[in-house]
Amino acid sequence: MTKYILRRFVNYAILTGLATVFAYIAASSFFQPRNRYLGRNPPIDEASIDAILSAHGVNDKDPVLLRTWWWIENFVTAPFMDKLGTDLNDRSVVHQMLGDPSHWLLFWEQGWLGRSGVSLRLLIIGSLLAALVGVAAGVWGAVRQYKASDQIISYSSFILISTPTFVGGVLLMIIATKFNQAMGGQLIRFTGAYTPGISGFWPTTWDFISHLLLPTIALTLFGAAGYSRYQRAVMLDVLGSDFIRTARAKGATRTRALIKHGLRVALIPMSTYFAYNFGTLVSGSAFLEIVFSWSGMGQYGITAVQQSDVNALAGTVLFSAILVLFASTLSEFLYAALDPRVRI
Repeated sequence: MTKYILRRFVNYAILTGLATVFAYIAASSFFQPRNRYLGRNPPIDEASIDAILSAHGVNDKDPVLLRTWWWIENFVTAPFMDKLGTDLNDRSVVHQMLGDPSHWLLFWEQGWLGRSGVSLRLLIIGSLLAALVGVAAGVWGAVRQYKASDQIISYSSFILISTPTFVGGVLLMIIATKFNQAMGGQLIRFTGAYTPGISGFWPTTWDFISHLLLPTIALTLFGAAGYSRYQRAVMLDVLGSDFIRTARAKGATRTRALIKHGLRVALIPMSTYFAYNFGTLVSGSAFLEIVFSWSGMGQYGITAVQQSDVNALAGTVLFSAILVLFASTLSEFLYAALDPRVRI
């Protein structure tokens, strides 16, 4: 199984590199960073604009493929913190993504891993909770097909799937505001990823939880809605399978047959769905970062699109591709663990 996982990991790593390069080519082809400097008062002469854009490697007067080659060459040869170049605000893209290297091992620091750390704390917790809640709700709905609980789960899932992510975030903020007013204090905080100036283990921990609560709930609910619908459909197919009837005929109870035989088989396609759904969670978290004012990679990517910042967008795509890479590898591991045929 180890060779199988490694082989899949290498394949996904190659796809990650290709996705980042194609994103750079697309951004270089359609973005117009020159417009950022036009129409200023006093005006900037064209030679100065060319010099600024060339310093960032995004001068539109150079061919796209030549700029892409320079970007790849810089990625291979430059020092680690300069591999992705600088954004249009003269900030290192790698430094924006990963923060100060001296804080990389300080997990308790508020600025741990820069923008990536801000996004990861939301994505990791939200994706795992979404998978667990969604799978449990889907299995329950399938077992209790057409019962009241199944209807409630189905209608709730359809409502969440059809609701834009940012709308759910705003609604949660309104509910939290009402809750804080009723309690007479700011128990739930939803502006920013943390409150500056707080020190001490317990105050910092509570501040971390209070800021993380609402965006995590939003990401969990919207992710779980998709998981529950898919898991319910798969579980219904399994419930009608011959091996379930055979297990019952041999004397197994309904609960034992469902858990030991049915659930394991039903989870096999869910392991693949997890990798693809994780990409949806990444895009959903980007809008939540805007709503809750989190300075994460999602906010960085949206700002890059608004400002036609090629290098910043390439860094954001690389971050998202790496997350999907690890999610896909994890799904392959789960697939191999659940299905003995894959290990063989």
